[in-house]
Amino acid sequence: MLDSAGDLPTRLLQLLPFPLTGSQQNAIADIRADMAAPMRMLRLLQGDVGSGKTVVATMAMLQAVESGAQAALMAPTEILARQHAETLGPWLDELGIKWQLMTARNKGKLRAQSLAALADGSVQVAIGTHALFQNDVAFANLGLAVVDEQHRFGVQQRMALSTKGDGTDVLVMTATPIPRTLTLTAYGDMDVSRMPDKPPGRKPIDTRIFSTDRYPEVVSGLKNVLAEGARIYWVCPLVSESELVDLAAAEDRFKDLQKHYGDAVGLVHGQMKAADKDAVMARFQAGDIRILVATTVIEVGVNVPEATVMIIEHAERFGLAQLHQLRGRVGRGLDKSSCLLIYRGPLGETAKARLQIMRDTEDGFVIAEEDLRLRGAGEVLGTRQSGLPTFRIADLEAHANLLPTVHDDVKLMLHNDPNLQSPRGQALRNLLYLFRRDEAIRYLTSG
Repeated sequence: MLDSAGDLPTRLLQLLPFPLTGSQQNAIADIRADMAAPMRMLRLLQGDVGSGKTVVATMAMLQAVESGAQAALMAPTEILARQHAETLGPWLDELGIKWQLMTARNKGKLRAQSLAALADGSVQVAIGTHALFQNDVAFANLGLAVVDEQHRFGVQQRMALSTKGDGTDVLVMTATPIPRTLTLTAYGDMDVSRMPDKPPGRKPIDTRIFSTDRYPEVVSGLKNVLAEGARIYWVCPLVSESELVDLAAAEDRFKDLQKHYGDAVGLVHGQMKAADKDAVMARFQAGDIRILVATTVIEVGVNVPEATVMIIEHAERFGLAQLHQLRGRVGRGLDKSSCLLIYRGPLGETAKARLQIMRDTEDGFVIAEEDLRLRGAGEVLGTRQSGLPTFRIADLEAHANLLPTVHDDVKLMLHNDPNLQSPRGQALRNLLYLFRRDEAIRYLTSG
């Protein structure tokens, strides 16, 4: 139970240069009520790029701190963790809250000091990557774990952070819920706060589909975009050319675009050293590089409002969640943005459906529901995050009409007997044992 007077959140509101949207206010109210309740919170905060999830998460972390607990924010990449630190750090400093950035770069004496500060409670907010859930990381009193871009983490990784405390509240954030999470939501194990509102002035992203046959036309058209002062992402699925898989490679595309646009083209990929990646991204943000060729390393954590064009090569090879996240790298400013999905035909029915839904909508939940339909739900009582669920008896398609009844019954059961100690609870435990699912029950609270 993490209740507080709300002084810190109120003071944060005074620091923000913008008013909260209606959906932000609703999400904050939902989370505040969850954290004040005796039951552990497990909530999904879904909102597209720019909807203000970070501010909502910060409000929740301030509530935890004001209650005397610690809070942790886990991001999937060092780039994103540092971006969060740059955004949250000034707010936390102004509010007098001690915070610490924890990434793989924390080594030696610095890491030892960071670990000691977390363990004795002198650091109230930790921001970091997977480094936060290593075995030697201990919190004095972790009250809230926030997991950003949760589709990038495995179930065990999300569990590892939440189990660093006793009954830790969990808030997971994403622009596109993965199918497994969407299924857990439908079953009533995860509450949802949806944030559909866009900031004032944001324009829809114009998404178009092109065949690889039109590659020369796309390259030539970049001249007009550059003339307007804009910046461009060009995403490829591989770093170097593979003899086994005929895909455009980032390195080869970089060399080809350099022939047309010279030093205006830069390259960033996951095999580069962190410092080299940071240097390239800094040049892109400064405008020294105008066209950034990249792999999916830029899927999250890159904020360049001047970038208005996203080109995704071999888009048919990407999943819907990745396509939606990549498209979210543009449209972050007030200028009109566009996304070009370049595919190599012939397209299968599934690939065609994925590209079609991307062209038709920017709504993350609609995209996730289509992803669920195309890929399957994954395991509800397990760790697999896609594919058809391995139920022994139930058929989701055939028994879909029973879901509301199951939802209500499970909700009532968890309310009346959360530890399954009653006769009916023991019967459920026996049922789980018979189906060899009694150990997997712990995954239900992992998000």
